[in-house]
Amino acid sequence: MVCCFEGPLAAFDTETTGVDVETDRIVSAAVVVQDAPGIRPRVYRWLVNPGVPVPASATAVHGLTEEHLQRNGRWPAPVMYELAETLAEQASAGRPLVVMNAPFDLTLLDRELRRHRASSLSRWFEATPLRVLDPLVLDRHLDRYRKGRRTLTDLCAHYEVPLEGAHDAGADALASLDVVRAVGRRFAGRLERLSPAELHTLQAVWHAAQARGLQAWFAHSGTEEAVHPAWPLRPSLPAAA
Repeated sequence: MVCCFEGPLAAFDTETTGVDVETDRIVSAAVVVQDAPGIRPRVYRWLVNPGVPVPASATAVHGLTEEHLQRNGRWPAPVMYELAETLAEQASAGRPLVVMNAPFDLTLLDRELRRHRASSLSRWFEATPLRVLDPLVLDRHLDRYRKGRRTLTDLCAHYEVPLEGAHDAGADALASLDVVRAVGRRFAGRLERLSPAELHTLQAVWHAAQARGLQAWFAHSGTEEAVHPAWPLRPSLPAAA
């Protein structure tokens, strides 16, 4: 049996108006599909006019200005439908989905679906469950004592994965996919016997433990920032009374 790290994979990434999954919006997204290592990947891209102001701080990260998005982006409702449909198609095809820091991108997509389609991301995976590989969770668990930051750029440097055009959704999705393959090769002895379903379940447990540790560190340092233990998707907030 081919290890899932060496088989067909898809990857998903977004660029956004900010870092709050409850209020910020998707401005671009990409899905990258690769059937095997070394095979040329297929890249699918979406550009979105979010219908809200795009902060200069966000533009400084991904280079997408409000004017450019208004002129070239599509309205969110059809894009969110197409994104959810594409991810569901990958699940149906048996491809695990690589998402760096999955609770961010997947929760953002869920909130956009609720906002523009009166739907949710989970509805798209009732027939075929989503199986996620998160390079951040995997790396933190498998190499937990390594010091230093673990952004996508850092992981690419550590695993010797090229990253050209960082903060472009397509480039970041492809780099995340390559990092996951590199993680799989480096820790093959610990991972190769695990199925995508088993890995998905384990990552939820690992992420929760990582969140507890980070929350304790924040509390010790006097930081009030909350760390969410849910993975790969944060539950929706209760409606305001």
